[in-house]
Amino acid sequence: VQLQASGGGLVQPGGSLRLSCVVSEDISTITAMTWYRQAPGKQRELVATISSGGVTNYSQSVKGRFTISRDSNRNTVFLQMNSLEPEDTADYYCHAATFRSGALQAYWGQGTQVTVSS
Repeated sequence: VQLQASGGGLVQPGGSLRLSCVVSEDISTITAMTWYRQAPGKQRELVATISSGGVTNYSQSVKGRFTISRDSNRNTVFLQMNSLEPEDTADYYCHAATFRSGALQAYWGQGTQVTVSS
């Protein structure tokens, strides 16, 4: 499974960005798609997850501001980020977890950088 993330950039506080993650396989076969982020000097943290059944989960720090969604026709997962804060500055990574040969496999895309600054 290959993942291609895009959509990062520089935005002012209070602004919005939409990240995209294109998946090389049928996204309906992926058990869970997740966005993580890693700020400079900090550990990578989970931001939002969407399961194959469409169930979503968010970290407390982004709940109500970020929305994870998917487009099965385009094999793409999105992260809509609104009301961005400087604390959201980080490299954002998409992650796929799916079963292959009876074992749960994990795949990472490259990061896309988000900078929130005035």
